[in-house]
Order: sequence, then C-alpha cells, then structure tokens
Amino acid sequence: MADDSKKKIRFFEVLSKTRKSLTGQIASLFSSSQPISEIELDDLQDVLILSDIGFDASEKIISSVRFSITRSAVSGEQVASLVCKEIEKLLRAAERKLEIERHAPPVVIMMVGVNGVGKTTTCAKIANYYKQQGHSVMLAACDTYRPAAIEQLQTWGERLTVPVVAQSAGADPAAVAHDAVHAAIGRKCSILLADTGGRQQTRDDLMRQLGKIRRVIAKIEPTAPHETLITIDAGTGQNAISQVENFHQHATLSGICVSKLDGTAKGGIVVSLTQKFSLPIPFIGLGEGIDDIASFGARDFANSLIGSE
Repeated sequence: MADDSKKKIRFFEVLSKTRKSLTGQIASLFSSSQPISEIELDDLQDVLILSDIGFDASEKIISSVRFSITRSAVSGEQVASLVCKEIEKLLRAAERKLEIERHAPPVVIMMVGVNGVGKTTTCAKIANYYKQQGHSVMLAACDTYRPAAIEQLQTWGERLTVPVVAQSAGADPAAVAHDAVHAAIGRKCSILLADTGGRQQTRDDLMRQLGKIRRVIAKIEPTAPHETLITIDAGTGQNAISQVENFHQHATLSGICVSKLDGTAKGGIVVSLTQKFSLPIPFIGLGEGIDDIASFGARDFANSLIGSE
C-alpha cells in the first residue's frame, strides 16, 4: 500500500474519538427533512465550539454553511460535508513542510513545550523521519533539569543510531546547545534537533532561558535556530492557546507539532490553533511508535475529523 494511503487510514483511525463525537452530534441536529433553521445553525456552532474548533473558526464555518443554504437547497445529510469542506479550507495554510534544503547544514530545530506533552518523543520521531529520508541527524539534550529526560533522549539516540550531545544533569542548557552546534558542524550533520526542557508558560524565568539558548546558537550560526517547534498535547484543548501565545513571545515559534491525537476527542483544537496563530503544522503525532508521525494534510485531517472516508 502506498504511503499516502497508509497515512489517510492512520489519520482516520487516530481521530476516531473526535469524529464519533462530532458526526454523532451533527447527525442528531439535522435528522429532520425540514429546511435548516437559524436555531439549528446556532446549535451547530455550539457543537463546533465545544469540540474545541474555537469561536472564530466556528463563525467562519457557520457563515459559509448559511451562505450555501441561501444559494440552494441543502439537506441535513449534506451539512457534515459542507462543514468538512470549510475545515479543509481553514487548514490549508497549516500545510507548510519544513524546508530543510533551503538552509546550509546543519539545520537547527529547537523543540519547546510544557511538561508532559510528548516533546522528547516527538523530537525522536522527527529525527527518525529525517533519517529515513537520508539526512544525517544529531540530537542535543538541552533538558538538563530532569535527569530522566537526558537518559530518555540518549536511549532514543541508541535506538536510532543517532549521536546525542549531552552533559550532566543541572548543566547550563545553553552550554549544551553551544557544544551541540559545534559538534554538528564538525560531523557535517545536516540536521540538529535540540530538545529543550519542558516548562510551564507562566514561569518567566524559564521562558527567558529559551531566549538565552537561541542567542547562544545564533552566535555560532546567525541564521539559527532555523525552526522553533512547539509540541502541543491535543488533549489539553483550549489551554493549548495560552501555551502557544506565551512560547511565541519568548521563542518566536515557526510551527506547531500536535501530539496524542489518538487519545482524545479534542482533535478540533488543530483548527482553532491554525486560525488563532497562522502557524504551520509540520508534523502530527499518530501514536506511540517511532514511526507514528506524519506531515500534516488539510484534506486528510478534515475528512478524518468529520467522517468522510
């Protein structure tokens, strides 16, 4: 089976909880053969908002559905299809892939996020993704406050046969990043992934530390870090908005990686994030395995969210 077909099937499987919730509620709203009313459209908007699609995105979707109804007869069964098409349109801006070839190696990718979102695992998945494409990859263990994080990344490095630059627990994360960039240059690696420590967005001292890491990297390579990706746990719902807002202020994000979609009914948060920040979503986590990651596709995601196989 082609990789694209496998990805579509996997998307459909991963978003099953969100899809069952959304499609079930939409079907119950429009079970009647009567013309669609404003009350039903208001109820539909409530369903979309409660599915973490967000108010702004829901407004756009409802406005488009309303316009379609005024132009031609729309049955209740067609509403889900209209919603699906609108979600796809809203998500198209998020489809940008990382343009690794644009930059001279090593391309430095900083991974940031709060504690417990699956950031280190996402970092390893991305390393594996690019290694399979023939890139030489290096990992930097810049999460020095949690000894288990260093060990976790080193274990991933051993499994992937990818070098890991690390220091002892409690070391300065910026010093690790400094050593890692020089090591990546020396070994002529094409990609360096820096796994920074998980930190709550409300801790200004820790957030400012991200700025120090960026400055140290930029002193060695002025154009780096080339990408700064935040990992968001889909299950956090609307709390993801404040996470992205705060990290964006301190680390100038270039993209969002969404993890743990398989364990939540809050997959609609992807739509909300796209509308709020206009940031691309280079990668979507599809499970716990090292290969359970895929580049984001608006059509695949929308179809899997609303239920069109």
